[in-house]
Amino acid sequence: MLMRTDPFRELDRLAQQMMAPGTWSRPSAMPMDAYRDGDEYVVAFDVPGVSSDAIDIDVERNMLTVKAERRPVAKVESGQMELSERPLGVFSRQIVLADTLDTERIQADYDAGVLTLRIPIAERAKPRKISIGAGTGHKEIAG
Repeated sequence: MLMRTDPFRELDRLAQQMMAPGTWSRPSAMPMDAYRDGDEYVVAFDVPGVSSDAIDIDVERNMLTVKAERRPVAKVESGQMELSERPLGVFSRQIVLADTLDTERIQADYDAGVLTLRIPIAERAKPRKISIGAGTGHKEIAG
């Protein structure tokens, strides 16, 4: 079994936890997975604790941008916060999409804190068979 580790990613994660939350002008990164499933690409973003109305998805040309904002929970009048480890603020991710993807038909679903985008492969990019006609391209020359 192969394991891929990225020590810089771990350092970034720790630095993000220590620093202030993301803002709209300087958002924090959000983790994602991307894979191909048949004739579409699937991209899954982790955005737990974010309501679907706080997620913004934009496509401009070939640039897909996903932004999400985790807002603080309502404060309890009679209580006092004892521990707060869940990051708040704005999270964002940008992906450059290939020309072979159909950005007009992207589908988005949100379930259990995971935003899943399904991006179909454009028809023009799918492999296709070219049939060969039985033409009359050759002529016999009488001699």
